[in-house]
Amino acid sequence: MVRPRIVIVGGGFAGYQAARRASRHARGEVDVALINPTDFSLYQPLLPEVAAGILEPRRIAVPITSTLPRVKLLLGTVGGIDTGQRLVRYVDAENRPAEIDYDRLVITVGAVSKVLPIKGAAEFGHGFKGLPEALYLRDHIVRQVELAAHAPPGERRARLTFVVVGAGYTGTEVATAGHLFTRALARYHRSLRDEPIRWILLHLGQSVLPGLRPSIQRTAERVLRRRGVDLRLGVSVREQTREGVHLTDDTYVPARTVVWTTGVAPDPVAACFGLPMVGGRIEVDEYLAVKGHDHVLAVGDIAAVPDLTRPGEYTGMTGQHAERQGKLAGRNVAASLGYGTAKPYKHRNLGFVVDLGGWKAAADPLGVPLSGVVAKAVTRGYHLMSVPSGRVRIAADWLLDAFLPRQEVQLGLIRSGQVPLASAGPELPHLAYEEPDSET
Repeated sequence: MVRPRIVIVGGGFAGYQAARRASRHARGEVDVALINPTDFSLYQPLLPEVAAGILEPRRIAVPITSTLPRVKLLLGTVGGIDTGQRLVRYVDAENRPAEIDYDRLVITVGAVSKVLPIKGAAEFGHGFKGLPEALYLRDHIVRQVELAAHAPPGERRARLTFVVVGAGYTGTEVATAGHLFTRALARYHRSLRDEPIRWILLHLGQSVLPGLRPSIQRTAERVLRRRGVDLRLGVSVREQTREGVHLTDDTYVPARTVVWTTGVAPDPVAACFGLPMVGGRIEVDEYLAVKGHDHVLAVGDIAAVPDLTRPGEYTGMTGQHAERQGKLAGRNVAASLGYGTAKPYKHRNLGFVVDLGGWKAAADPLGVPLSGVVAKAVTRGYHLMSVPSGRVRIAADWLLDAFLPRQEVQLGLIRSGQVPLASAGPELPHLAYEEPDSET
């Protein structure tokens, strides 16, 4: 007998959990294949700690093969789906075209960095989406501090000025962790010990961390200002040059580092799949099945999932939703093959955590507002529970960081040209195919 096959496209939060749950619910009686460009699933919430030299990059790279032993990993990038013949076409790790058939398909290709139409941003800005960007930013920050130690006053000020655009989760955490990192680096250079290091956080809105409870917003703003981060609300970049940024309030900031964390957009490759779309996302029902294609599910940032707690709206593009939808997708796709029962997706907000660097954090577990050391313990506890593997190593890095100085060294593994902001991620091949008339 031919065993049914579930193919999962994408190995992020949603894809990893979908593969894990599908293989578990099907009790090993179904083949599960996961197509992903890398052999790991990235735990993105801890990326700022990699950029700040707190965690080693491998700590947040969850190995797929060893942690999902019942799942077949196919290294490659998907470029086309034929829902009529139930085929997924992809390019493998050696750039060879390949395809795989499926009985059920789960699409979790996620999102890419949102690039705003700002003059000079794509050419001179730094993104912050994956490990290459985090490693490059860490090297870049170290390099700026080292160069500033021997630069004339005007150039020194520009090299010691770091601009972060966007005060959501990522931007706020990058600014707070980065500020502490540069202060630690400056202690190694006698000429910089009394030199001011500026971190400027720009946000067009009137509060940081938009969408979160006011208690978390107030805590974050208080920590940012007390720490010395220059928080500018209602302000963004009008133009970026190699030497600095022109802001929308008609001021100019000389700076050699501008990090863009202005959000994400659904991966544009989804438009090539021939599936119903809403605002760049694949339209699904409350069971995560694509409308008109019951054998295809879509979850995470790429899916427009109805929010049953807010009728008429879709769930947000967040890691929490991606992880929980992935778990449910694994259950529901197994149920569609006769293993268990399907359930609708209904999210209950259990709270949020934001790491603010050092011993500072903000959290509201079950609606209880926390700050300071208690919030920090809750935040790190949450991450240790959420990351699928490597918990002991992560905890060990945190412990060592509390007692030992961070290393000031550039690894030089990632060059600027390898992490262009303009591409918002790797260039994806789009494989042409004919969609059958019955599916249009």
